[in-house]
Amino acid sequence: MVVFVWFLQSRAVDMDKKALLEWHIDAGADEAVGEEAVNHFTSGERRVTSDEKKESSSLTTHHSPLVTQSPLHHSPSAATAVSRKLADEAKTLAELEAAVRAFDGCAIKKTASKTVFCDGNPKARVMVIGEAPGAQEDIQGIPFCGQSGKLLDAMLASIGLDRTSVYISNTVFWRPPGNRQPSPEETATCLPFVEKHIALVQPKLLLLSGGTATTTLLQKDISISRLRGKLYDYTNPYLKPPISTLVTYHPSYLLRSPGQKRLAWADMLLIKDFLSK
Repeated sequence: MVVFVWFLQSRAVDMDKKALLEWHIDAGADEAVGEEAVNHFTSGERRVTSDEKKESSSLTTHHSPLVTQSPLHHSPSAATAVSRKLADEAKTLAELEAAVRAFDGCAIKKTASKTVFCDGNPKARVMVIGEAPGAQEDIQGIPFCGQSGKLLDAMLASIGLDRTSVYISNTVFWRPPGNRQPSPEETATCLPFVEKHIALVQPKLLLLSGGTATTTLLQKDISISRLRGKLYDYTNPYLKPPISTLVTYHPSYLLRSPGQKRLAWADMLLIKDFLSK
């Protein structure tokens, strides 16, 4: 009986040792140990050794500037520097769109389903810049395609315009989590792309829809109610002559505050009057 109990205890110890060994293997203890620690909580990318880094630094590589990406861990200022470089190098709308889709320097891209770049006619006289993609825009990859989009379409139709006669984009190209407002860091990171976007389209009239677009592009931290109803001259590093610009309420705001639709109607009449000249 004593021998049998001893056998069971020894067996249990052996099983504990085996379990412990398997745990160490799962943790990576069976891997060769190099000069640098391996963080198994990272994304799973293969570790680059010191020798490989030295070898890589001794080679001259050439990459297309339009697919250069900025890692998500970069600081906002570093990410903005990358987006500025990519915007500088984009010569066409197709190149700019490719650069935006390849760009990884804006953290909200990680939680978004799609990159939402544009809709409408790039040769249109009117370019609309909104805030950020919402839930439906994130699903369909088209700006202003949800309830706000339906209202925008109705606003444009009231003065004889539609998506074949306007060009539409946003201040940022990815949906912020929970449909929150884009942060100043996110709008600053995307700003070089937006500036180049406007310069490549060269609209006759720029319509800024909502506070985020207005604050980001006009650099005026003033309420829409005080800014609307007037023409502004908008310029950026890629523009020679400035572009005439109007400000209006974002359709999502009008859905929440229908009493302001009469003011938005007045803004549409300003657009109609401007285009008729």
